[in-house]
Parts: sequence; C-alpha cells; structure tokens
Amino acid sequence: MTDSKYFTTTKKGEIFELKSELNSDKKEKKREAVKKVIASMTVGKDVSALFPDVVNCMQTDNLELKKLVYLYLMNYAKSQPDMAIMAVNTFVKDCEDANPLIRALAVRTMGCIRVDKITEYLCEPLRKCLKDEDPYVRKTAAVCVAKLYDINAQLVEDQGFLDQLKDLLSDSNPMVVANAVAALSEMNEASVSGSPLIEMNAQTINKLLTALNECTEWGQVFILDSLANYSPKDEREAQSICERITPRLAHANAAVVLSAVKVLMKFMEMLPADSDFVSTLTKKLAPPLVTLLSSEPEVQYVALRNINLIVQKRPDILKHEMKVFFVKYNDPIYVKLEKLDIMIRLASQANIAQVLSELKEYATEVDVDFVRKAVRAIGRCAIKVEQSAERCVSTLLDLIHTKVNYVVQEAIVVIKDIFRKYPNKYESIISTLCENLDTLDEPEARASMIWIIGEYAERIDNADELLESFLEGFHDENTQVQLQLLTAIVKLFLKRPTDTQELVQQVLSLATQDSDNPDLRDRGFIYWRLLSTDPAAAKEVVLAEKPLISEETDLLEPTLLDELICHISSLASVYHKPPTAFVEGRAGLRKSLPARTGSQEGMHDAGNTAGAGSAMTGNSQPQVIPSQDSLIGDLLSMDIGAPTISSVPPATNQVSQQPVDLLGLDSLLGGVGDTALTNTNVSQSTTGLLGDIFGLGTPPLTLYSPPKTLWLSAERAKGCEICGTFSRKNGQICMDMTITNKAMQPMTGFAIQLNKNSFGVTPARALQVLNPLPPGMSHEASLPLNTTGAIQRMEPLTNLQVAVKNNIDVFYFACIIPMNVFFTEDGQMDKRVFLATWKDIPAQNEVQYTLTNIQGNADMVVQKMQQNNIFTIAKRNVEGQDMLYQSVKLTNGIWVLIELKIQPGNPNITLSLKSRALDIAAGIFQAYDAILH
Repeated sequence: MTDSKYFTTTKKGEIFELKSELNSDKKEKKREAVKKVIASMTVGKDVSALFPDVVNCMQTDNLELKKLVYLYLMNYAKSQPDMAIMAVNTFVKDCEDANPLIRALAVRTMGCIRVDKITEYLCEPLRKCLKDEDPYVRKTAAVCVAKLYDINAQLVEDQGFLDQLKDLLSDSNPMVVANAVAALSEMNEASVSGSPLIEMNAQTINKLLTALNECTEWGQVFILDSLANYSPKDEREAQSICERITPRLAHANAAVVLSAVKVLMKFMEMLPADSDFVSTLTKKLAPPLVTLLSSEPEVQYVALRNINLIVQKRPDILKHEMKVFFVKYNDPIYVKLEKLDIMIRLASQANIAQVLSELKEYATEVDVDFVRKAVRAIGRCAIKVEQSAERCVSTLLDLIHTKVNYVVQEAIVVIKDIFRKYPNKYESIISTLCENLDTLDEPEARASMIWIIGEYAERIDNADELLESFLEGFHDENTQVQLQLLTAIVKLFLKRPTDTQELVQQVLSLATQDSDNPDLRDRGFIYWRLLSTDPAAAKEVVLAEKPLISEETDLLEPTLLDELICHISSLASVYHKPPTAFVEGRAGLRKSLPARTGSQEGMHDAGNTAGAGSAMTGNSQPQVIPSQDSLIGDLLSMDIGAPTISSVPPATNQVSQQPVDLLGLDSLLGGVGDTALTNTNVSQSTTGLLGDIFGLGTPPLTLYSPPKTLWLSAERAKGCEICGTFSRKNGQICMDMTITNKAMQPMTGFAIQLNKNSFGVTPARALQVLNPLPPGMSHEASLPLNTTGAIQRMEPLTNLQVAVKNNIDVFYFACIIPMNVFFTEDGQMDKRVFLATWKDIPAQNEVQYTLTNIQGNADMVVQKMQQNNIFTIAKRNVEGQDMLYQSVKLTNGIWVLIELKIQPGNPNITLSLKSRALDIAAGIFQAYDAILH
C-alpha cells in the first residue's frame, strides 16, 4: 500500500474529521490522521487550525509519529507563536529521552522554530545536548547553535555557547568537530562586527587537521574552508599544514579537491618561491586539476573557471598540461570558450606550434561565437609570444583568404592590435586587408580598418579615396567608427596636407556642426583649434608615438585576483567577482592572500608611514606625526610679537602666440577663431592647447572650502569676533577670517600664533588687518600657511590651537582644519605604482565607509574630486557597477589609496581606503562627504 491515499480525499468538513481522528484513543488512527495532516500541508492546504490537536500527539514513544509532529511544528510555529509555547515542555522532556535519535530530533526542531518566545527555553536543553554522551546529539546541537545565533546573536554570546562550541573543536568524534567548524564559519559570516568570533591558534588547527582524515566529505570541506581563513605564524607552520592537506588532492569529491587547492594556493604565498617544497607542491597540484576535467560538462565548467584563476596566479602549475585544454567536438560552447581562454594563458614558445595548429582548426568550425574567439586567440598568441608573431600573421592571412565574412572581420580587428605591438614589421599585408574593405559591416572591424588606413596613410597611395568612401554615410555609422574616421582623416591631413584639405574640412564640419554626439563634437573642436592655432602642436598630439600594447589585456587586476584565490570553490570563483558584488547585505571583511616572503612588506622601516608612496615618487621621506605629550602645548609662552615673515609671490611668465589659420576654417566657425584667439594669450601648457577650445581662458582652480563658522565669540574676546574657514588656492593653504570689532574702542596691533600641530601648519607671513579697526567694522583677512612648522600629534588629528593678540588682550581658541586642504597637486599616482602599493599595504590597513545620499554619476564624482586634488587612476565597469580607483597625497608625504563602488541609481557609495597611516582615514572620509555634498 502506498502513501498516495493520504493525498486523495474530497470529503466535506475535512478539518473536523481530522480533528476527531487526532483526538482518537487508538494509536494507529492517530498516526494515520497526522499523516493526512502532513499530506494536506505538503500540497498547500491551510491546516493551522489543528495546531493544538497535533501538539497533543507529541506525547508518544513512536519515532515516526514524533518526526511528523515536529515537521508540522516547524511549519506553523511562526504563524502560531503563542500555541507553539505549548510544545516547549515536550521538547525539554525529549532532550532528556533515553533514545539519542529523539534527543537530537528535539534539539534540531527547537533550532528550526524561529520564534523569539521559544528561544529562551531552548538554552538549557541545548547546553545539555552540547555535552551529551552521544556524538550524534553533539553534532546536531553544534549546528543548532548557529541557528540560534541567526535568531539572537547576543543570547548565544551571553549564554557562553561560543566557548562550548570551541570545546567541541577538540571533540574525539571527527563529525562533531566538522559540525562545530561549520557552525563557527556560519556565525563568522553573519557576525556584525566582521571580526572572527573565535581566534584560531596552532593547537586548534592541529585538532582540525587530525579530524580531517576521518570526516565525511562535507565535513572535510568545512574544515578546509576554515583552514583557509587561518594565517600561519611562520613559513614552517605553513609548510607543515600544506604537507598534511596534500593527501586531500586525491579525494573523489571535486569540492574537497578545490577546497584543498584553495588552502595550498594561499599558504604557498608564505613559502619561498624557489624552495624545493614549492616546486614539488606545484607538480602535485596539476593531476587533481586535470582529473576534474574528466567530469560532466557542468563540473568541468566550474573547474575551468577556477583553473583560469589559478593559471593567472601560478602558470607553472599547468604549463605542461596544454593538451588537456584542447577542445573536443562534443564540448558545450561554454566549456569550449573557457578552454580557449586557458589555452592562451598557457601559450608559450615551447607549445605555440601545437596551439596555433589547434586554433587554425577551430577557425573552420560551424559555431560562429567559437570561431570568432579562436581568431582573436591567434592574435593574442602573436602579441604574447613574440617569436610566433610571424606564424600567427600568416595564419590570419590564410583565414582572410577564406573570404568567410565574420572570420575576415575578426582577423582585421586582431591585426590592428598586432600592428600596435610590432610597429613597422608587418605593414606589407595592408594591401590584402584593403581588398576586403567592402565586406566589412561590423563597427569594430570598420573602426580597426580605418585606424590602419589613418596610421599608415603615407604607405597607402589611395588612402584619401578609401577614407572618403567611409565619409559618404558618416551619420549612419556607429560612434566608434565616426570617432576613428575623424582621427584618421586628421592624421592623413597632417601627413599629406596639400591634397586633403577639402577632406579634413568636410569631416570637421560633419563632426562639429551636423552631429549631436558630444564626444564627437568635442574631439572635432579640439582638432579644429589645434590645426588652426598651432600645426606643430597638432602634429605632436595627433601623431605622437603610441605606447606598445601589453601582452595580457584581460588579466584580472592583482588585488581582485588575490581576493578570488581566497574564494576558490565558491560562486565568487565562477563569476570572477568578489562576494560583495553579488551577495546582498553586509559588506564583510575583504579576504586577501598573505604577504609574499621577502616582499617589500618586511623591509619597511617602522617609522616610515608611507614608504611605498614616497619611494616611488622620489619625494623626501614623509613626516611622521609624533604622539602628543601635552594637549595644552606651549601656546601661553609663544612669542606673539614675532617678526613678519615675508613671502614673495612667484612670478608667472605668459607666452603669447599669434594663431595661424592653417586651414582657412575661421569662416566656417563664424570668425570665432580669429577674434577670440587674437585677444587671448595661448598658454603652452596642455590646458592651453586642448582645454581652452573656445579661447575663453580658465579661472584659477579653487578647492572646496567649507562655509565660515564662529571661531571666537565677541563675549569671550572682549568684543573681537572671529569667523573663519580654511581653503587651498593655487597650491597654498589659506586661513580665511572675518574679524569684526564689536567693542566700543578701535582695535590695533593684530598678531597671530599657531601651536604645534599634526601637520606642521605655521603662518607664511604676519597677519594683516586694517589698522586701526574701528568699532562696528569687519575686515576680511586671508593668512597664507606653510606646513614646515613643528609637529605634535593632536586629538582630533586636524585640531589647530590658535592665539590672537591685539591692543586689548591675547585670546585663545581652537578650530578644525578640513583634511582636503592638505591634498597636494602632485597626488596623481602611476597606474602600476598604484597596483603595487595597494598590494603592498597589508589588508588590516583597509577601512570601509559608506557615503550616503550622493546625487550624480561616476563622471560627476571624478570631476569633483579632480578639482580637489583627488586623482582618478582608473575606472572600470563591473556588472553595471562603476569602480573608481583614486590616489591622494598629503602635504606630509603620506599617500592614501581609495576605491569607490558606484551603483547607478543607488545614492549610496562604498568607499574603501588603504594607507600606511590609518589615523587619517576618518578625515579623508569626512573630506569626501563634504566635497560630494
């Protein structure tokens, strides 16, 4: 007899019938009734009205019936919390039952009933079950602690369950240990503080490694993941852990293998790269990864995504395993594309011949996406392995001769990159490319072809005719093609000015007058101005030598790669994104690999708070802010009548230059060029030529300055009121004050003195105030400041203690300097230096803040920050989220590196900050907040 009968009833008054059956004296009838109730519940009927009757059935020795009642309770306890309390006594009683299965069942069910009122009754039975003699009960209780922590974290900590869980890590049964580790990991993830609830030490790790050999496979995964979060104290411990984990690589379960790989990849960072142990480990890591590729396609794909990360970090591991990644005819497309990517990463001089013959074979496949990627791969191989470039180019030419449209177009796109990598080497093939001009219909291929014609215009006799053919449908072209065409024609004109003047006038007119695309218009006006004012400068800008492209353009950036290595065998390693990018909720601590042995990290002098930044830019050592011995300082003994420090403003030379209308374009622009440019000095800086397109001149740049606040009230200072703020103008910090005389007598002899402070701020000259200052009058005074004075750490860091003297008395007050006035104009860090410095600064020196209610997009943020000496090094778009990387340098030489995450439509921005001197973090955040608001 099957259980289907419980699902098939059409009687009326079903609830009433079930109620009477549940209250029956016959055990068999009662059990049948509970089964019917569970069946109704399973198909979605509401049987919550039977709650008290079902709860009465708990008092039974029958394990099957008890399980069914507990299942019912878990489902309806949340909607009937008051009724659920009726079951508490039975739970408590069941937790002391002679049968361990019933004890475990009771504690498991209590953990699943997410009702606050029941939670407090759960503590005592749970405490007993954590010390139960039966390991099955203990392992169930361990998981229950994690569930309780999710409902009420404070209760778990107050009741001492954390310590009991820690004791379970030393349990004799490996499954109890595994469940305790799993529970602690789960709680760490949910922890609001972000800091680990229990610190792992060598002793605990040793117990986990002992339990590892006897656990079930999922227990092993939990233990390995926990080990991955541990930081060994030295090389020796890291090597010892690696040796004990290595046997897991032979496990049949792919999850165990990848978790073991994750731990080994992390700990290998701590070992000397040239040691025998690392080379042995590298050899041992290859076979298990290769074995994963013989699984079903879905597992293969996950393995390949993880291998892609591993190969980027340590290509040596799989350098001899190229053949494993050759594509099979029956591989799904997602596996094919992933294998292709790894093949290019592993390509080297030793295996390039077989890689190229494979790729050529793939280029004749039927799957269009795969063929395109294969053709691109040939180009990437040429760029990566210089010795193979010639073979790659001839392979691409063979493919072009096949005349298959999409193959030809992809080939032209990659040949453009080859020309950029190896200039003046393969230009002989241009004529072959030009033959296929008419077949190009994709924007990227058309843009690439136009770039080639413009770049090598002097070698192509009919370059003007070819480019003119593209001009005919200029407005129908994609923006990418229009921009490329504009640049190519300007290049052609600069190389052959005599016979292409008409062509360049035509394209500039189309770009500036007929187009509604702002990018195209701006570029058109820049070229127009350049050509009409200074042809020599135009040549330098447009025909400048281009940097060679790098061999790996699609590598993940080092910090992200290190973070993803720590997430191997999780979804993050499949998406190639950190968990914060796709898991909603708390940002959590960012994981990163330990510092490499012998890296710069160990060599930094303790006193140098920003070694990396200063060493890289060649500046003098940054000043270290000493501790403040006395907050009162020595303001009272200052020499108020100090002599005036004179400061001579630097002389500025303006180079004036008469514009030359090379093209006769002024008539087209309505004469703007002639009048505007003749009356304006054309500065020879980059902003002079490029920024001032319309010849309007640029006002001096002033950074954000907060509104003036009351520093010294008239009541405290015998009628002398001072309001003020700080600003930075043309690289000079200024103390801007409004001094008002509210006394009955004139004020004379004003002087100012500043106490020692965190940034060495000191007056650059004497305070100049209207002398005498009549009663009722106000005077605006701006005092330039230097940062060369004595340094003493203040609390808060930017606090400034000031003494002002006049003919009446000496007055003291304190004010806060906004951090942004210390941002210097030379704070733009090189991209590579930025990456290296970010990696070099330890993870514990990273702080996260949230900027709320910010209106505007990433470009607005870049622009606002640029005006305030916060320089954007790079901008990326990851899954619709803009990532900005910015650098700031303070006047004392300390560098700050910032990452901003901006989600379009979301007014909140996540700010991650790294610096060797973390004291300045709060000030930097406040500066961002003030500037953006």
